[in-house]
Amino acid sequence: MASPEHQNLSFLSPFLQYLAEVGKKGDSLPPLTTISEHLGISLASLREQLEVARALGLVEVRPRVGVRVLPYSLKPALLQSAGFAIQMDETHFAQFSDLRKQVEAGFWYQGVLSMSPADRHSLLSLVERAEEKLRRNPPQLPHEEHRELHLSMYRKLNNPFVLGILEAYWDLYEAIGLAYYTDMNYLCRVWDYHRRMVEAILNENLDLGFQLLMEHAGLLTQRQHPDIAPRFE
Repeated sequence: MASPEHQNLSFLSPFLQYLAEVGKKGDSLPPLTTISEHLGISLASLREQLEVARALGLVEVRPRVGVRVLPYSLKPALLQSAGFAIQMDETHFAQFSDLRKQVEAGFWYQGVLSMSPADRHSLLSLVERAEEKLRRNPPQLPHEEHRELHLSMYRKLNNPFVLGILEAYWDLYEAIGLAYYTDMNYLCRVWDYHRRMVEAILNENLDLGFQLLMEHAGLLTQRQHPDIAPRFE
């Protein structure tokens, strides 16, 4: 990797460069007047650059508290950009869904191997909780369990780009209404795949688990998408 003096990140605004150099997770920044003087830019320009950083999810701005640096996450920027694309043309979601599928496939083994035994058993707990919801009268949609099951398999990678793509996918999945799909036959098939996939993980049969993951991913293309306009509040 190039050393800082050989990196050419001039496309970053002065404030983003400053933030990358001095900002640490959870740190509060000096007053804007101090930063403005340090960077040699006007307060108006600094506020514009600060708003960009806020939209990217890099900082949190609170009245009477100030500016606090947030842990880096790709999701806020990706969610805004992908949400805009889907709002223009809903077929973009299918393309983003394919990206998510490729990311999950590409990092499957690395993600599962990074999980502790306790992490792996927590997957089974999610499956059991989802199955219990589906057995209720009336049934409840186990969307929270669905999302958490998939994210849990990749969270221990500590890769903000992988996790950002996957988290953005699930937010978009909810925004266009897919989390509210109520075909019980479909949901039971999905969770049958989940159970068999988790059991394969617990039995150290990662090849079978990967095969089930790929088969399960194809189910989404077989269902009818709900006629719900995207919601990107």
